[in-house]
Amino acid sequence: RISSINSISALCEVTGADIREVSRAIGADSRIGSKFLNSGPGFGGSCFKKDILNLVYLSKFFGLPEVAEFWESVVSLNNWNQSRISEMVVKKLFGTVSGKKIAILGFSFKANTNDTRESAAIQICKDLLDEGAILSIHDPKVSEKQIEYDLDKVSINHKNNIRHNELNQIEGSWQKFDNLYDCFKNADATILLTEWQEYSKINWATASKSMRHPAWVFDSRSVVDPKVVRDTKLNLWRVGDGS
Repeated sequence: RISSINSISALCEVTGADIREVSRAIGADSRIGSKFLNSGPGFGGSCFKKDILNLVYLSKFFGLPEVAEFWESVVSLNNWNQSRISEMVVKKLFGTVSGKKIAILGFSFKANTNDTRESAAIQICKDLLDEGAILSIHDPKVSEKQIEYDLDKVSINHKNNIRHNELNQIEGSWQKFDNLYDCFKNADATILLTEWQEYSKINWATASKSMRHPAWVFDSRSVVDPKVVRDTKLNLWRVGDGS
């Protein structure tokens, strides 16, 4: 399931099919079920990658190199899925995010936890920081200290000798915000990376007024209503449906 959902998601984007319809159809089979079939920025958590690498080890140990290669490709595909999202953001923002402000919604590997182990948000944020983006990060449960640890980069709030009016102008920097709507201020784009329930209830008209246009919303969890977002004059890209 893990290896197929990322590839199916990418295929749906190319063909214009809806990954949610595909997932519902496959999940209708009781032998499979609907769990873990939603599209996203890549799987995370402490178990999946570890268990897959254990399968790689066992396959090699028992002389099954083809099987080991298959399971290694699952990890590679997951890494690719994370990289393509940051690359998509750069592409849509006219080929560069240097000095551009991006709101990051969600940092934990899934909703309803503060666990960030192997979270897709880590690599995506690192890629954008390397490109010079200025990140405004929100997550209901993940602490600023944990984000600093995962990104291996101190929050701009803790930088010394920086004037307050310069805090939001330093390329390759980030801040964490407790108020969700503060993240949208002068943002060029928003990326939804964790499927927190409150993100499905965002007032996009209010968010749009705070953002710098033309602005983008990148929904990697398919949690927003496309019509509602587009009606506020925001551009939208959603994983899994070709939009």
